[in-house]
Amino acid sequence: MYPILLHIGPLTIRTYGAMVALAFLASLQLGRFAAHKRRIGEAFFLDLVAILIMTGLLGARLFYILVNLSYFRDHPWESFKVWEGGLVFYGGFLLAAFVGIIFTYYRGYAVDEVADCLAPALALGQGIGRWGCFFAGCCYGKPTFLPWGVRFKDPASLAPLGVQLHPVQLYESVGNLLIAALLWLMLIRRKETHGDIFWLYVLLYGILRFAMETLRGDDRGPIYGGLAPSQIIALIAILVSGSILLVQKTTKNDAHA
Repeated sequence: MYPILLHIGPLTIRTYGAMVALAFLASLQLGRFAAHKRRIGEAFFLDLVAILIMTGLLGARLFYILVNLSYFRDHPWESFKVWEGGLVFYGGFLLAAFVGIIFTYYRGYAVDEVADCLAPALALGQGIGRWGCFFAGCCYGKPTFLPWGVRFKDPASLAPLGVQLHPVQLYESVGNLLIAALLWLMLIRRKETHGDIFWLYVLLYGILRFAMETLRGDDRGPIYGGLAPSQIIALIAILVSGSILLVQKTTKNDAHA
């Protein structure tokens, strides 16, 4: 693939960073549109997005460093090279969610409604961002003999060179874009939401991520009971979100009985 997009003098622009930036911009625009439809103040929303981006990047990088602690213990300065890849979504999601909930509550907005507005934007950003992983060669798949397997040839790629691999980054991209489309349709068709769209996002992404982890060929960190760290978090996310959605549905049915 093409890990390096272009060189401008001494400056190297990596495709991974460019795609992550594009993902943030697309998510921001979709989120702003959703917030406007729900009459959520734009100033608050932009402040929230800035906080989520900063804490999300920090959490995603910290989680990646923790999973690969033995490497970064010997190469501490490599911890800062986020433009070369190495962000774990769940790490960023957990830290950003925690800080975002506090900020939203402090500003007097309904956390569940704001979360519902953000859910389609999150899925869209992930769908675009995974192309950055694909170009960089990070998060690569296991070897495969399937005809759509891909071979990385660029020496700057993070994937093994010349080996036919599952394009797992593209699998997940397509899955995230489908989730984004479904959540967006639900959001624009409902006059009121109460966090169910957000929890559906958590459920669907958890299922997608758990499945995709079985096809990943890169280092997944320490294995516990046959499961990688991201699979354990995905499984917890599936159980928690599924339980919340079930309770919401039961409560709603009882209210209409």
